[in-house]
Order: sequence, then structure tokens, then C-alpha cells
Amino acid sequence: MRTGAALVALGVLVAVVAGLGVTARATYGAQLTADEPQYLLTAVSLARDGDLDIADELREEVWRDFHAADLPEQTRERPDGSRLSPHDPLLPVLLVPAVRVADATGLPAWVLARTTLALLAGLAASLTAWVAVRRLAVPVVPALVVTASFALSPPLVVYATQLYPELPAALAVVTALGCLLGRPRRGAAVALGLVVVALPWLAVKYALVAAVLAGAALWWLRRDRPALALWAVGVGLAGLHWLWFHLAVYGGLTAYAAGDYFEGGSVSATGPDPAYLARTQRLVGLLLDRDFGLLPWAPVFLLVPLVVAWALRRRGPGHPLLLAVLAAGWVVATWVAQTMHGWWWPGRQLVVVLPALVLLAAAWVAAGRGRVRPGVTAALGVLGLGAFLTLAVATSTGVHTLVVDFSRTPWPVYRALRPLLPDLTTPGPATVALVAAWTLGLLALAVVGWRSGRRSPRQPR
Repeated sequence: MRTGAALVALGVLVAVVAGLGVTARATYGAQLTADEPQYLLTAVSLARDGDLDIADELREEVWRDFHAADLPEQTRERPDGSRLSPHDPLLPVLLVPAVRVADATGLPAWVLARTTLALLAGLAASLTAWVAVRRLAVPVVPALVVTASFALSPPLVVYATQLYPELPAALAVVTALGCLLGRPRRGAAVALGLVVVALPWLAVKYALVAAVLAGAALWWLRRDRPALALWAVGVGLAGLHWLWFHLAVYGGLTAYAAGDYFEGGSVSATGPDPAYLARTQRLVGLLLDRDFGLLPWAPVFLLVPLVVAWALRRRGPGHPLLLAVLAAGWVVATWVAQTMHGWWWPGRQLVVVLPALVLLAAAWVAAGRGRVRPGVTAALGVLGLGAFLTLAVATSTGVHTLVVDFSRTPWPVYRALRPLLPDLTTPGPATVALVAAWTLGLLALAVVGWRSGRRSPRQPR
């Protein structure tokens, strides 16, 4: 099979498998919950009224199609009677076509909106594998194996049908990486500028990742002074427009200013009186927590310490950029996000930077000899796929839901690992001991990765 056909096949596979989660219930009595209805209501308003005001959609209870119980309001009524969802508007813009098709066909808008994200997940998977092959010189088979192992495991495959900006943001990031890992070209610079600007329009929490990509872009264009100047001015003006728009439309520096539950103002989503020292436990907790960590759901994330340590020592082409992007997302998830135990599926705050991890893992697999690395990666990926398929069936048939009680999953791997992992919501000696033991295990994997990054005398830098 040719490379192009293989990449398309991967994208189709990911979209189809992700589509199995379209009918999953978020909570009992609701297909969508938390912020999801807000994004869809804004998309409905944009499609039908051409504005962001969802006051009429709330009055008409448009949300009854996907939320049987009363919908908790997130908005604060403005002096003119309008209501704005306290979330950035780009995701609703992307969902407008789905709403218009729903209006024309009578199909449920929430189904078509989720299907839209599943298609974007397929595109993101194909593009990630393409970047691995064309930019990092990874052979096609390892690129496909690694990308599929992550793309078909939680959290990527779960957020492929959840109405959150996570998956579109991941697509924007891998697009930016594809540009930055190639030679500087004017067309690529334009595409790079568009996706960097798009990230904060998806959510302000992606600003740090966007800043890292923007800084890399300035270095990338350093030898083309005219292009560098134009790019910097264009992105700078776009940033000023973002600020003006939020001040003028939302009444604050961020969309949170339009909400009724961020009493501290535009930046209070980080939490009242943040305890940053306590949040430091998330550095490993994002992987280890028994409910909201990634390891019990997707054992492929055991590769994180190994691959990161390998890349730090290897220092191959593109490795510093990929590590910086991954670190930016991990920093936000650790210290900026108000909580990791939220009303959502685990790993939400990390989805945006997972393409960088996938690309590093693909390079690590390609650098090995024999079939051990691709075999291990594929085996771990199959476990993640099994977790998702079990989840998709259970949440579509009423056994449990995606948000309220996802830990009730009957998936045997999760059931076996959960008691062995720490519960970071209940601090105590047992939790500390489990965190320490697992952290030592992760450090051991990092040592293995560091040693595997050693170059032989014949290997070029």
C-alpha cells in the first residue's frame, strides 16, 4: 500500500472507531453535560441567528433534545437581556455546518456535531502520521503503529466525540508542528500563523502552547527577515484583535467574564487562592491517579517517561520543539487548571499536546532495532482500544456514563490496575506510599529511556 493510501486508511479507521462513541451518554438523562451544551447552543445560535446570544435558545429550551433534566445555566444576563456562553467561540463556529445539516435533514444536531469531531480526529491521526514520516523520517509502518496506538486509546479517542475544543486544538498543534519541522516557506508560515492564532480562539487555556509555537516560529523564520516581520506583525495584530473582541463582546479579558460562576473575574477559572505547591502532585498524578490518571485507561502512556528521557538525551532534529510543546501542556494541566478531577473524562487538559508525544514516540520506535519497540507499543495500544470499546458499549447501553461513574467500567485491565494506583482525592499515608512507589517505577523507565538515547560512535548528530 502506498504511503498516501495508508495515511488515509488510518484516518478512516480512527474516525470510524471514534464514531462508536457518538451515542455515549455523558450523564444519566443527558447525552451532553457540563460545557458541552454551551458549545452546542452557541453553534445553534450562530447557525440560526448569526450571533453568540443564546438567550432565545435557553428560553425555547433547545437543549431538550440532548439534556432531559433542567440545564444548569452558566451565563449571566446582560443589561440588554442577552446571554453569552462563557467559552471561546471557535468550536461553535466549527460546529455550525453540523447544525445546518441537522436543520435541513431533521437529524439530531448533537449527533452530527459529535460526528464532526470524529472526522477531525481521523484527520488529526492522518496528519500526525504524515508529520512523523515526512518531517521526522519515521518509516511508514512504525508511524502508523504508534499513531494508531495513541489515537485509538483514551483520551484522544474519547475526546474525538466530546463537544470540547480539545481535539480541534490537537489538530491545530500537529498542523503547526508539521510546518515548524519542515523548511521555512511562505505558505507554511501563513498556515502556521492561522493555527497559532486559532488556539486561543478555541480556549484561552491554550495560550501558553500558542506562545511556545509562536516563539518557535520566530526562530524558524529568522533567516527570512521580511517574512519574519510580516509574521510577527500579523500574529501580533491578531492577538490585539482577540483582546479587543473579548473586552467588547464578553466584557472582560477572557470569555469567562460572561459567566455567572467565575466570581473572581476573567481569570478566576484557575481557581480561588490556587495552592500551587499542592498542585505539583499532578506532575505524576496526571498519569497515576486511579480515576483521572491516564495509565489505567491507556497503558501506552507508560512510554511517557521512557520517550521523554530518550529524546532529552538523543536531542534529534525537532526533539527540543516537541518537548517544549509537551511541557507547555503539562505545565498548564499541572498548575494552571483549577482541577484534574473535573466534570469531564480524564486527561482533558493534556489532549492538546498529545500529538507532540505521539511524534516523539514514533521517533523512538523508529530508532530501535528489531520488532520489540513497535510490538510493545502496539500491545499497549490494543489495551487502550479495549478500554474504549468497552466504554463505548457500556455508556451507550446505560451500564454507566462518561462523566458520573466511568470508573464502573467492566474493562478487566482497568479493574485490575485501579486498586494498585493512588487516589489523589484522598490524601494520606497509603496515597503517599503508592505515589512514591509508582514514581520510582516511572523514574526507572526514564533511566531505561535515557540509556537507550546513547549514540554509537557511528551515529551522526
